[in-house]
Amino acid sequence: MKKAETIESIMSRNVIALTREDDLQYAESLFKRYKIRHIPVVNSESVIGMLSYSDLLRISYSDVSDDEHNVDSIVYNTFSIEQVMTKNIISITSKTTIKEAAEILAKKEFHALPVVDDSILIGIVTTTDLLNYFIKQY
Repeated sequence: MKKAETIESIMSRNVIALTREDDLQYAESLFKRYKIRHIPVVNSESVIGMLSYSDLLRISYSDVSDDEHNVDSIVYNTFSIEQVMTKNIISITSKTTIKEAAEILAKKEFHALPVVDDSILIGIVTTTDLLNYFIKQY
């Protein structure tokens, strides 16, 4: 295992992102279409928040209704992405070591870090990316 290997070697570069103007139904469609669990929210190319699929589940009441789509539509139209997203996020740069990223995720209650260079979103790294990296080491 390379101790100083940087996150750019394992991060996802084709990042799906949202803006604060997008709605939660659109966000849910992205989560499902791309089979992802975290989406950075950007203003131009700068990260202003992070929306996770579990954020949507927290506000959804679909499990208490037979009409799942109708309830989700009502709830999703009640809240904006900006109201639901995590705002005080921690980001890393492409030169952050894999070890440093793993330490951040191990100590915090989230599972993804946006990768930002010069205030521009260039990637994302998740706990799954880190686990896959560590598995390949053995």
